[in-house]
Amino acid sequence: MTQIAIRPATETTDTTTASTSGSTIPATDRAFIPGYAGLRCRACGTEAADGPVFVCTRCFGPLEPAYDLDGIRARLTRETIDARKPDVWRWAELLPVPELPTTGVTVGESPLTEAPRLAARIGLAKLWVKDDSRNPSLSFKDRPVSIAAARAKAWGYHTLACASTGNLSAAVAAAAAAHGLRAVVFIPADLEPAKIAQARALGATVVRVDGPYDDVNRLCLELTDELDGWAVLNVNLRPFYAEGSKTIAFEIARQLGWRAPDALVAPLASGSMYTKLSRGFDELIATGLLDEAPVRFFGGQATGCGPIASAFEAGQDVVRPVEKPDTIVRSLAIGSPADGGYAIKQARDSGAAILGVEDEATIDSIRLLAETEGILTETAGGVTLAALRRAIDEGRIERHEETVLVITGNGIKTLDVLANDDAGTLPEPIAPSFEAFESWWGSTTEEAAA
Repeated sequence: MTQIAIRPATETTDTTTASTSGSTIPATDRAFIPGYAGLRCRACGTEAADGPVFVCTRCFGPLEPAYDLDGIRARLTRETIDARKPDVWRWAELLPVPELPTTGVTVGESPLTEAPRLAARIGLAKLWVKDDSRNPSLSFKDRPVSIAAARAKAWGYHTLACASTGNLSAAVAAAAAAHGLRAVVFIPADLEPAKIAQARALGATVVRVDGPYDDVNRLCLELTDELDGWAVLNVNLRPFYAEGSKTIAFEIARQLGWRAPDALVAPLASGSMYTKLSRGFDELIATGLLDEAPVRFFGGQATGCGPIASAFEAGQDVVRPVEKPDTIVRSLAIGSPADGGYAIKQARDSGAAILGVEDEATIDSIRLLAETEGILTETAGGVTLAALRRAIDEGRIERHEETVLVITGNGIKTLDVLANDDAGTLPEPIAPSFEAFESWWGSTTEEAAA
C-alpha cells in the first residue's frame, strides 16, 4: 500500500458538544429514528450492507440507499418537519444516516423566489427560481457533500477527496474544514481561476490534472483502491453523496405549501442531481407528505459537451461519450455521464425533454436572469434558463404551467465568461464633473434609443 495515505500531521479531536456558531450543527434533543435501511443495487435490486461501497457485487451496478418508507410514513408529519431547524437535516429520516451529525457546515433551505419579471419576458404565467447558489460554498454541491462527509467522519476517514469540475472542490474543502479533516481535490488543469482560488482559500490541497474531467475521475477511481483513509466522496461514498441532491426537491415541495410544480428545469452533468430530484418527489409521495403530482423534469446541457441531450434528441437510450468537451460551461463538462441513461428515461417517462443549448444562449440567459430578477448565476444556470426558453419556444412547456427553475451555482465563480463577452464594450472613463457626466449620459441614451 502506497505511503501517500499517511494521516495529516495535525489531527482534530472529535467535537462532542456542538455549538450554534461557526461550522458546528446545534445539538438536538429530538429522538431520531433512522429511516435508512441499507444499500440496494439500482440495476438488479440486490441488497448490500451499509458501508463505504458503491458497486453491486452481483452485477456491478450502482448501489443506492433504501429506506423504510412505510415506517417513515407512520411517524413523520409535515408539522414535525416544519418545526425543525431549517437545514438538510430536517429531512434526516429520508437521508442515508444512522445518526445525526454534530459537526459540519449548515446547508440547505435556499430560497424559492417567484420571478414575475423573468416569467413575463419568456412567456410564463408563474415561474419560481430555486436559488441554490445561496449555500455556504455558493453551489448546490454543499448538499451531497454534507451527507457524504458526515458518513466519512463517522467511519474514521482522515481525508476528504473528490474529482471535480469546480463547485464540488469548494464544497469538499468547506466540509473538511468544518469536520476537522484534510481536503484533497482533483480538477482539470483548465478550471476557472475563481473556483481554484476558492478551494485553496478553504484549505484544500488542489491537484491539477492535465486532461478533461473524465480523466480526473478515472484517476480518482484508481486512487480509491490505493489510499487508506481517503474518502473520495463521489467515488467510494457516491451512494451517500448523491442522495443529498434530493433535498432540493423536498424543499421545493415544502416551500410551495406541500405541493409540486407542473414542470421543473435543472442542469445535467453526470445526471445524478437531475435523477435525484425525481426520487425526492417520489419519496415525499410514498411517505404521505405530498399528494400525487406529476412533475415534468426538463434538463439542459451545453452542446459543446452534451452527451445526454444528444442521445435524448436522437431518440437513443445509449449515451455516447464526448472525448473533448468544447464549451464555456466547465461545471457541466462531463463527457461520460454515469447517470445519463437513467436521466433519459426520467425525461421520457415524465413527458419532458433534455435539451442542448449553445454557449451564446447560455451567456444571454445569464444576463437575462440577472437583469430581471437580480440573481447572478454561473454558466450552469445560464444553460438551465436557456433550456427553459427553448422548451417554451418549442411548445414543450405552455404558459399556464407552473415552473421551477433550479439555479445550482453562483455567478461570482464564472465572471471570466462575462468579462470575456464584455471585452471591447466597456465605456471610456469620464472626467469627475457634472458636465462630463451630462455629456456622456446624453450620448449613451441616444445610442440606446437608436
